[in-house]
Amino acid sequence: MRIICIGAGASGLCFAYKLQRSFHNFTLTVYEKNEGIAGVWRENTYPGCACDYEAHNYTYSWEPKPDWPSVYAKAPEIRKYFEDFAQKYALNQYCKTQHQVTGARWNDRDGVWQVQVRDLIIGSVINDTCDILINASGVLNAWRWPDIPGLKQFRGPLLHSAKWDEGVTLAGKRVGLIGNGSSGQQLIEALQPTVRHLTVFIRQPTWLLGPFGEEPRAYSEQEIDEFKTRPGLLLEKRKRFETRVNSYFGVCLKDSNTQAQIRDHLTCEMKKKLQNQDQEKLFIPDYGVGCRRPTPGVKYIESLTAENAEIVLGDIREVTANGVVDHHGKEHCFDILVCATGFDTSYKPRFPLVGLKGQNLQVEWSKDVKAYLAIAAPDMPNYFVFYGPNNPFASGAFLATVEFQAEYMLKFCDRWQTENIHSFSPKMEAVEDFLEHAAQVIDKTVWVDKCRSWYKSAPTNPRAVNLWPGSGLHYIEAISEVRADDWNITYKGNRFEWLGNGFSQAELDPTCDLAYYVRETDDGPFLSRAKRRKILTKSGQFNAKATPTGSFSLESMPKGREHSTRLDEVVAT
Repeated sequence: MRIICIGAGASGLCFAYKLQRSFHNFTLTVYEKNEGIAGVWRENTYPGCACDYEAHNYTYSWEPKPDWPSVYAKAPEIRKYFEDFAQKYALNQYCKTQHQVTGARWNDRDGVWQVQVRDLIIGSVINDTCDILINASGVLNAWRWPDIPGLKQFRGPLLHSAKWDEGVTLAGKRVGLIGNGSSGQQLIEALQPTVRHLTVFIRQPTWLLGPFGEEPRAYSEQEIDEFKTRPGLLLEKRKRFETRVNSYFGVCLKDSNTQAQIRDHLTCEMKKKLQNQDQEKLFIPDYGVGCRRPTPGVKYIESLTAENAEIVLGDIREVTANGVVDHHGKEHCFDILVCATGFDTSYKPRFPLVGLKGQNLQVEWSKDVKAYLAIAAPDMPNYFVFYGPNNPFASGAFLATVEFQAEYMLKFCDRWQTENIHSFSPKMEAVEDFLEHAAQVIDKTVWVDKCRSWYKSAPTNPRAVNLWPGSGLHYIEAISEVRADDWNITYKGNRFEWLGNGFSQAELDPTCDLAYYVRETDDGPFLSRAKRRKILTKSGQFNAKATPTGSFSLESMPKGREHSTRLDEVVAT
């Protein structure tokens, strides 16, 4: 079985690990365009770059790191985690860095993908083939400049958060910053204390949720030692945080008590910090909490209300040689202009991907994005994508989702390797049914509120919201089993040729127990989904009321913050 994986970030490394752990008789090549592995955590080097997810939970579920130095990890620390992971499990043997996939075409006669790869060191093009193609390049991997007239006319240094020039000195300079998403907020907090003046241009305010876990701080040596030596201590901490993340979907239902109470609470907290009615419209959104990705914004208000900072709300008219003209026509002059305006999040492949009937997924998804459960596309045989359209980015844990997506893909790899399969691709009718159902659920969420978000390609159309219609746990359960009836599966000849000569492989292995099913008790798997779920999730062993910090609520917010209201209800669906 020949597999090509595109990208050696968190998803690609997870796939390589799980493939290596369970399979033999395969070849795997992971093509990575950068000089090394770790994906977005290698590419992003801007000041203040960090993960707003607690470090102990920004790991693979089976690979904890007891010695994280602080509650939230900086980009270089996360990059090292993935580099160490690859080294530990010998995954670098599969990776070819500075090799960029530039095109792929499905050859239906031979049942293979023909893949073009550019060697970025010498510039030559390699033609490779594989039986199964995995796209692990990620959603946040193609940074782009904002579409603002005159942007390239600016005479000073022009920086982008995802392509940072570390040779530019910002201290003591007049700096303009465009954007107030996660990267923008981290840049605001990092730059404001050192620059001469900071002007931030935003198109709309954003909700500030505060730290997603504990308050930011360094761990003591004693804490780190206890994480290493006390059995169960770190596991309990990780489970507590993950439980809060997995309880978040109720917040996103626009008519829920949870949404109303958290919105009231956050509004009250922001007003307390501002103490200025005139500034409220600059900071407090008029859409629901979660329409855009909520951000911690720990020092956001404090930074932007400092004497050397200002905020400008509204669209930018143009960029000039000297600075930025706002929507009122006022020109703001700068020494340096920084764009924290994100990535191309259209989900289109970054290269021509031509499947059955000559259809190019780049073209198809530029018109209408249609994917199967965020992992596959119609008429794209033997092709999987990590975190494709309708993923649970807004309601689940990123790395946990990646793990379960990898396992789903490998279930198909197992079938391909053992069942004489030529190709498999999701049926269009299954995709259409899914999208119809998804739109009905999403229409009841704050994701369709009128906000600007990379979650969606149109402001209020539920079909344009590329999120999973439910919680992260809901998604994990949805992909826990392969629904073969949703797939077009073709075979190389007789579909039962895989039965072979009539002997079980166990009979040909002299070390096997040929009576393995004879036992003293029935310890076999349970045959209903409900029973399996209860056993897997240890149903009945946890008391939610006894552990309020396990739910996403005002009670579960970091200690030390004042609350104007108490949340007693978490919406369950």
